[in-house]
Formats: sequence, structure tokens, C-alpha cells
Amino acid sequence: MRHTHARTTRLRLAAPLVAAAIAAPALSACSLAGGDGGADDGTPTVVLLAHESFQLPDELVEAFESEHDVELEVRQPGDAGAIVTEVALNPDDSGADVIFGVDNTLASRLLDVDAVVDFEGELPSGAEAYALDDPRLVPIDSGDVCVNVDTQWFADRGIVEPTSLDDLLDPTYDELFTTPGPVASSPGLAFLLATIAAYGEDGWQEYWQGLLDNGTEVVAGWSDAYEGSFSAGGGGGQRPIVLSYASSPAFTVTEDGSATTTRALLDACFAQTEFAGVLAGADEPELAQDLVTWLLSEDVQAALPDSMYVYPVRDDVELPEAWAEFAPLPEETLSLPADEIAANREEWIGQWRDLVE
Repeated sequence: MRHTHARTTRLRLAAPLVAAAIAAPALSACSLAGGDGGADDGTPTVVLLAHESFQLPDELVEAFESEHDVELEVRQPGDAGAIVTEVALNPDDSGADVIFGVDNTLASRLLDVDAVVDFEGELPSGAEAYALDDPRLVPIDSGDVCVNVDTQWFADRGIVEPTSLDDLLDPTYDELFTTPGPVASSPGLAFLLATIAAYGEDGWQEYWQGLLDNGTEVVAGWSDAYEGSFSAGGGGGQRPIVLSYASSPAFTVTEDGSATTTRALLDACFAQTEFAGVLAGADEPELAQDLVTWLLSEDVQAALPDSMYVYPVRDDVELPEAWAEFAPLPEETLSLPADEIAANREEWIGQWRDLVE
């Protein structure tokens, strides 16, 4: 999903990333192949399949392994869209025990093919607000996908910052915006859905054509956009407008902690919840249940903001102080009904690809 927190109608697809951004993701079979059943000393191995931005403190992982006498293997072959596609193609033999990072834009793809089984544990306080009407996927974290701007970049050049989705079509911002596409990226898909919610089924394609005509860069995943192309992402990028999260400005705070150098456009965000699930055909189904329970534990939930820049679903953990000051939540978010997303997602993505190609 993010901070750990790939482009030419003036859409500029970087050549090495064209296939990843436009073509359907194809992960090699070995990338999801199962382990050998355990460590050399006979310790069982539980395999977590996660998107590329998953990370947690080593001490938490070691504590889980010690408590359950298990080795945790984390496999991260790509962004959320890529791993969901691979599991959906092999729902009974994914080679893993648990999947993490499936969001509300992709959940139906796994549920429709029975790729996950019921969670047998209890949801902690607060998590019910994010739960689906299906016990097979468990809410772990939430976030709001929003356009972010590098306020320092604009201040240095005396250019007015954009404040809305409409502004991104203004020639003032030609070649300044970068976003992941919806094929393999869950935030990229969330942005596509946000534009459909904002402009309707009769207007979103025209809006996207305007983005492309205004030099919007489309990349494969969030890290390519934020850490690669974004001018405030730390990777030497040149574009000061990026698709990211409402929480992102809390991680571009000045050294003295007095201000942040980025800002999220809070009037055009799409709410995202990430889920975990025990996979059908898991080699270690009991340990898989324990792993999902661990992801809901107070220690892991408290680590999510600093580790993955997302909000925990538990309501009994304290958020970092900087979040309240520099990463306020939007008062309202764009959304679409889950059944409408499930019914139209693949068609919308296909229409988007036709525009890009």
C-alpha cells in the first residue's frame, strides 16, 4: 500500500514500466511457491503473502515467532493488485497461508472464488466499523487515498498549488502529476474509482483524457510514484504532485518538527480499508489463524502508523502526535457501493487501459 512509506498522448510511460502499468500483472509461479514445510530444525513455517509496502518492526515479528514456535516467511512479489490477481487464479493452491493487503476495491475478487476461509477469532474494539459482511476477510488498517502536493516546491517557484481534481487539468500543472495506474496498484485503483465517483460513468473518461493531455505520468505502483517521481519523496523525483495518502504529510515534517512540506487535497480522497485472510489450502491453517489474530493485536496495530503510514482499525491505540497536526482526516470521502465496484471494476480498468494505450 505505500510508504515503507510504473508513461506517451502526453502520458509518459517509462519504457521499462510499460508492461507493469498497462498489461495485466503476471507473477512468476516461483514467486508464490510454497516453502519446504518448515525450517531446517523442524520449526513450522507460516507464509504471509503481502504487498510490497508491508513491514513491521523486527522485534514484533520475533515475538510472534517465539510465542508460536514458528518461522514467519513474508513474500512480497508486487503491489496489492498483482498478488490478488495471482491468488484469484490459484485460489486453492496459492502457496501461502495468509494474504494481507487486499483492500475494499479488490476484496470481491478473492471472495468470489473462495480463495479465503472464515476467520475464527474475535475482532477488537473499533474493527467492526471497517468489517465486510463476510467473515473471510478481516479489516487490519485504513487510509484515505488522496492527491498530495509538495508545498515547498510550489512556494519556491511562486506557483499556486492545485486544490482540486479539476485543477489537475489546468495547463499550469502540465507534466507535474504522477500516479500509479489501477491495473496492479490498489491506490491507483482507488484513484480511478475516485474519479468515477466524482465525474460519473459519463464523465470520468473525459477527465482522464484531460489528465493525459496535461502530461500526467502513470507508473506501476505507489512506490514508483511517491519514492521515485515525487519531488518530496526522497528519490530525487521532479514532479511535485503525486497520488498518495492523507497521512503522507506527517512523514515530510521539517527537522525541527514545526511544519510539513507537503499537503493532501482532502476534498477528493477515496477511503481504503486493507484486509487479511486465511487462504484456502493453507499448509498451516491453525498458525494462519494465529497470524491474522496477531495482525489485530494491540502491539501490531500500534506499530502500523510508523511502519506503514496507515491508521489501525483498533480504537484503543494511540496515534503519533504528528498525525493530528499534519495529517488530518478528510471530513468526507468519495466512495462507490461495493457491489457496483465488484460488478464494474474489470470493465472500468479495461476502459482505462484503452485510454492509456
